[in-house]
Amino acid sequence: MSTAVDETALRDLIPGVLAALVHRGADFATAEDAVQEALIRAVQTWPRRHPDDPRGWLITTAWRRFVDLVRADAARRDRELKSFDEPPPGPAEHADDTLYLYFLCAHPSLTPSSAVALTLRAVGGLTTRQIAQAYLVPESTMAQRISRAKRTVSDVRLDRPGDVRTVLRVLYLVFNEGYSGDVDLAAEAIRLARQLAAVVDDPEVSGLLALFLLHHARRPARMRGDGSLVPLAEQNRGLWRTDLIAEGVTVLQAALARDRLGEYQAQAAIAALHADAQTAEETDWVQIVEWYDELVRLTDSPVVRLNRAVAVGEADGPRAGLTALANLDPTLPRYTASKAYLCEKAGDTEAAAALYAEAAAQAYNVAERNHLTLRAATLRQALPHDSD
Repeated sequence: MSTAVDETALRDLIPGVLAALVHRGADFATAEDAVQEALIRAVQTWPRRHPDDPRGWLITTAWRRFVDLVRADAARRDRELKSFDEPPPGPAEHADDTLYLYFLCAHPSLTPSSAVALTLRAVGGLTTRQIAQAYLVPESTMAQRISRAKRTVSDVRLDRPGDVRTVLRVLYLVFNEGYSGDVDLAAEAIRLARQLAAVVDDPEVSGLLALFLLHHARRPARMRGDGSLVPLAEQNRGLWRTDLIAEGVTVLQAALARDRLGEYQAQAAIAALHADAQTAEETDWVQIVEWYDELVRLTDSPVVRLNRAVAVGEADGPRAGLTALANLDPTLPRYTASKAYLCEKAGDTEAAAALYAEAAAQAYNVAERNHLTLRAATLRQALPHDSD
């Protein structure tokens, strides 16, 4: 009797299998192709006969395919293949090469978009078609992007520790892509962050995982049935996933206890304070501002300062928020929308309506643009109209 293959468990094996081939001397691009073909064969054959050592089976199958690909490559016809010894039979070594592969895919020579695409393909096991759908680009465009990235890292050898912060930035970008096509990139980022946390002893890795979990917990309440956005203050908190919130808080508390604060832990702490409030009115904005102060100290990011200004507007009143906002660059993303919100809270309906309309023209996606346009229209209707 055949049973379906657990594709998530199968994809969890990919980093170790691919890294094993690269460590044995395979070039990254060809090794990645070989692993993808081994995965296809696993899906086809494992339902009938599941191996006792799945990782070892994948390494052996992928290595055989790698050798076949090299032999078939005319440009490498004269390469000496004697050194390509097949992995010995028996259980595969379980030395975890996941981190090695993360460092390779987040190599500084790659652009952020290429690093994300390569991570999703090589570490995540997604197909080129799935990644293209998620990014809303033609499959041929994504195939070229991934091919260039693979060529870039093919000859890279990591003979010194890689930069975990670069890996975390790549995962952060994956999470922020959210969802489109048939791939939920937010869920994929959580899966990959869990995998990374299992092999890296760094509180910032745990902080990023906690941040993902706490943000993802609010996802069921973020959109209405018609696809329109629901602002945080208006969300039905009964729809928030308490299991993810509890896990995120537990992971965050363990990270903070190590007293090595980083930007992802601070962001997660802010998300935890939002999650802890039973209603929007109960949100501890004073403590949120304090965490934003920590974030400013850690990052000195203009975007963080923008978010802090909005939090100040909640904690100390909209006029205080507008004062903090006035010190920032008005070309910052969502500056105009933030100013519109604070003006609305301050009772300046006319200015808020005009700013919402301006912000809608600058919006990054349709849902955000529609939300801002509707807010502008609603406020305009509330304005007094002169009668003839």
